[in-house]
Amino acid sequence: MKRDARLYDLVQILRDGKLHTATELAERLGVSDRTIWRDMKMAAETGIPVIGERGLGYILRAPLVLPPTMLTPDELDALTMGLRHIEAQDPTRARAARSLLAKVATLLPQAGLSDGPEAEPSDG
Repeated sequence: MKRDARLYDLVQILRDGKLHTATELAERLGVSDRTIWRDMKMAAETGIPVIGERGLGYILRAPLVLPPTMLTPDELDALTMGLRHIEAQDPTRARAARSLLAKVATLLPQAGLSDGPEAEPSDG
């Protein structure tokens, strides 16, 4: 798992407002305690409101709101696959699926969805 994805996952875990030990976080993410220590230090240095100490754990000192369009590559893939499946298999919802794909393409240009006709909204 790349560091960016791991930091995103760490923030998602910490958003529950509970204290989490490095060992617990490491087990959940499949890395070492040392990796969690480095990641948490980096997160704090970049402005994420995380506090913690070795042996005690880590917690967000303030609520952290992430944009709702923050999707992992796997989440984005699942979303687009589902919408394309609906578009192809359900004529009553095909237009809505195309429209939603167009919105996703606009909100997440890194998704590369604007290249295909399936991402364009239909007329009307």
